[in-house]
Amino acid sequence: MAHHPFVPFFALFVFTCLTLPTAALSQQKGKAKGGGNRFAELEKRALAEPFVGVTVDGKVEEGLFEIKSTGVATEPVVAAAHEFLGGLSPEQQVKTRFPVDDDEWRRWANQHSLPRQGVSFEEMNDEQRELAFGLLGAGLSARGLETTQDIMKLNHTIAELSGREGEYGYGRWAYFMTVMGEPSETEPWGFQFDGHHCVINYFVLGDQVVMTPLFLGSEPVWADGGLYEGTIVLQEEQNQALAFVNSLTDAQKVSAVLKSAKDGTNSNTEAFHDNVVIPYEGLPVSELNESQKAAFLELTALWIHNLKEGHAKVKMEEVEEHLDRTRFAWIGGMDSESVFYYRIHSPVVLIEFDHQRPIALGRDSKATKNHIHATVRTPNGNDYGKDLLKQHLKDHPH
Repeated sequence: MAHHPFVPFFALFVFTCLTLPTAALSQQKGKAKGGGNRFAELEKRALAEPFVGVTVDGKVEEGLFEIKSTGVATEPVVAAAHEFLGGLSPEQQVKTRFPVDDDEWRRWANQHSLPRQGVSFEEMNDEQRELAFGLLGAGLSARGLETTQDIMKLNHTIAELSGREGEYGYGRWAYFMTVMGEPSETEPWGFQFDGHHCVINYFVLGDQVVMTPLFLGSEPVWADGGLYEGTIVLQEEQNQALAFVNSLTDAQKVSAVLKSAKDGTNSNTEAFHDNVVIPYEGLPVSELNESQKAAFLELTALWIHNLKEGHAKVKMEEVEEHLDRTRFAWIGGMDSESVFYYRIHSPVVLIEFDHQRPIALGRDSKATKNHIHATVRTPNGNDYGKDLLKQHLKDHPH
């Protein structure tokens, strides 16, 4: 595929005009059903709040993130982004490209029914889909890409089981790509993959990467039949957490458990919650013994290693620097049949895993292992790489 770093002049002109009233673009992909209007209102309220980020008390802890070289090249993802953009038509580029600091970053939704920006996999041809997966694969680990693709398949399974095939937001290809800024090895830019139960925000500055907010989930979590029978996701993240919590002493469990009874939903950091306040709660990791700390880091790494290996290693080093300020919290039971919620919370990472009540496959107030929501956030203002971008723009005004 030819390398096309620039949009044709006419398309660029239209792109510049259209990216100003970004909200208007949300109408271009058809009408959402069900809770679409309600979620659109939630989105509107969220965007009306200036971005702060996830904090423990409403105040950002400064000085946690700095612009520096990681020694891990971003050239492969830059090249993949140019290849992806070059494979789009001028019209597709117009609706896919946004300024680097656009509110498009914050418009993601884990719900199925909210209209989205960008070019969808549904409208892409086979070659364009291959280029889109090439971009994802350049930023994600093999495991992260496989999980993403399996969630897409299970979104088709939802449609099969619920009888809602063809409804907005359901189906394997109901996912959208947007690119913010000009892909570059020196200037800030990024991309977003957005759809039901899977959202990837990927910010790049030089050789630094921030891949949060990251949302992974599914209902069902496994496909017993249908086109993608045998597909299953998020089992290691579930089972390793259960093994870890059962490795704790009785006293440690008392400290870790916030509630023994699991609610239908306990997650705090899903769509429209960029500025949520979550105090540190649960068991201090500083109270773990060495083997427990190793198991805790293995659990944390399952989430971080959705990133490509080099940048995952950089992030894990950052996590380990703040290990003594990290907490582990738990809600629910601890036997093999239990549903539960857990949270890993430090100044530089927040991870939530939540068994949730059924939504698409029936209504019930009780949580089930067949519906999982999980989020990874960078607290203290660096979701979407916003803290790094702020520092960059201060020294290099655009």
